[in-house]
Amino acid sequence: MRRTRYLVTLTLILTSLFVFAGAASADPPSPQDADPHTQNIHDMGHDRAPASLFYGPPDIHTDIAFWGQYAIQGNWTGFRILDISAPGNPKLISYTECNGNQGDVVVWQNIVVRSWNSPALGTTSCGGQTVPAGFEGLHVFDISNVNSPVLLAAVNLSNGAIPGRCGSHTATGVPDPANNRLLIYNSGSQCDGIDIVEVPLNNPAAAAFLRLEPAGRNCHDTSVILGDAMLAACAGGNGYTMWRLNSGALEDPELLYSRSIPGVTIGHSGSFSWDGRVFVFGHEPGGGVGASCEASDPITDRSFFFFEAANGNQLGMWTLPRPQTALENCTLHNFNVVPLRSGRYVIAHGSYQSGTSIVDFTDPANAFEVGYSDPPPIVPQDLGGAWSTYWYNNFLYETNITEGLNILLLSDSARAGAMRLPYLNPQTQDFTIAAPGKRK
Repeated sequence: MRRTRYLVTLTLILTSLFVFAGAASADPPSPQDADPHTQNIHDMGHDRAPASLFYGPPDIHTDIAFWGQYAIQGNWTGFRILDISAPGNPKLISYTECNGNQGDVVVWQNIVVRSWNSPALGTTSCGGQTVPAGFEGLHVFDISNVNSPVLLAAVNLSNGAIPGRCGSHTATGVPDPANNRLLIYNSGSQCDGIDIVEVPLNNPAAAAFLRLEPAGRNCHDTSVILGDAMLAACAGGNGYTMWRLNSGALEDPELLYSRSIPGVTIGHSGSFSWDGRVFVFGHEPGGGVGASCEASDPITDRSFFFFEAANGNQLGMWTLPRPQTALENCTLHNFNVVPLRSGRYVIAHGSYQSGTSIVDFTDPANAFEVGYSDPPPIVPQDLGGAWSTYWYNNFLYETNITEGLNILLLSDSARAGAMRLPYLNPQTQDFTIAAPGKRK
């Protein structure tokens, strides 16, 4: 979301004209979990960090990444590091201020890269250091001491620093061990293509912009799968753009094709099946602040799309089966695919006030929901819900805009054969899984 504050104000004025239309039916919530949910979703642990766009200093929790026992959760005013070694009792380790909104995060070893989305209005600060007026881009931190992260570098991606560029809305990490570096595929949301930024692992303070990779569209989020697939896709505008990656030249993707999707105006997110064969695409009608999941909305406004990654042929579509009310900001937002050895394709997603959901798309033409947790509308009304929900090592981690971190457990055969990972940047799949018996 860009320029969110102004859009939300308009949305709240408009939606106040409507009345609550009724909550989705589900099994009665347990005393530990007030949100309606299916029987196979279990409430585990929480780290409460109340935030609000309108009540008090504006701050919301955004995206999340994982390294070992730590979760790094971005927010508008910085990022938090949490110990998740006991999922039933996550604990805040540290909070680092960085006053540029969005706060998308990438973690690699002892490095965290954080997105700064909009030009700084006047002189402000990040990690205790001065940020000049007009800055927008990336900050690079050393988290060797998780109790006290240190700012190492700032990469200015503003139009003033690099003509035609527009900050960092989202960032995708691309490890390049052959060259001892981490590449960032940076999406500015309001400008064409992706910025490719290099973070040398032996000298992260020397992080720098390398080049622009044109996409023929604005890039909102960029997804990568390595291993045998070697693909990258940027979602934005009316669809997505797909590239082939060369392991010897990750800084120079090869354009494969660009795909427009009828009914899409704000392409938002993507992910791949772990064999690299299917690309999952989501978009963001209403900019994430509108009530775009009502029964009266076009089904394309509340659907995921499934495509053959190699050529863009559409394989199917899944539509949220629980229409939301006019009081709930909702689009299908941020997601990842569960790393399964079983051959099934299963996605976890967090989609604002429709909550957290698990979808099986093994047959992309007949995808179905496995389970969900769907909160009631927020009172008093505010921007809220699940910014992201990701599967990581047998648990669902929901980064909740107004609440902080919620951890859920799915007890269902859909999770059978799930792999444990040493780390997870949800927009980056570092390897492929050759699923048994999968169609060619």
